[in-house]
Amino acid sequence: MSMEKHLYIIVLCALLPLHILLVQGARQDIKCGACRALVDEMEWAISQIDPKKIIQTGSFRINPDGSQSVREVPFARSEGHLLELMEEVCEKMKDYGERVDPTTNRKTYVRHTSRDGTAMDLSDVAFDSRVNSSLKFACETIVEQHEDEIIEFFAHETDNVKDKLCSKRTADENTLRDHEEGLHQDVD
Repeated sequence: MSMEKHLYIIVLCALLPLHILLVQGARQDIKCGACRALVDEMEWAISQIDPKKIIQTGSFRINPDGSQSVREVPFARSEGHLLELMEEVCEKMKDYGERVDPTTNRKTYVRHTSRDGTAMDLSDVAFDSRVNSSLKFACETIVEQHEDEIIEFFAHETDNVKDKLCSKRTADENTLRDHEEGLHQDVD
């Protein structure tokens, strides 16, 4: 082989790990952005329900002592309502655009459609159907893999859901599971 081909192979081998890191960083940005958007959308949808609206949950069977195991819970945070929200939440990813921080080159994802009709500064937001598709896919993956944890966080009005569910420490799935197990142990 010629010297030129050897040099080409060496450069390629040197750049490949950098490319892999960049691709992983982009995936992490999308995953993090989808998680944060999912939490924002869920919190907003929950906030739109009248807090006085209550439903009964539990067993309607009569126990041997004549009592029932029925309890009242706020509808907005009921498991049924949260499941319904999670079925629709990933469709909201179409309302998000990509913003790149000029100093760090980190990508964040912001709503480009306000909920109340007010004008928004979108001068630094890029609109791309591929980004929307990636966000939606990442959102669907998060919902599918972490449905129980999401319901638990929102059903109990946990503070800082975004930080607990979408932390940078949770970039890979194993770390996320370890982190959530730690949260469950802290609660117990």
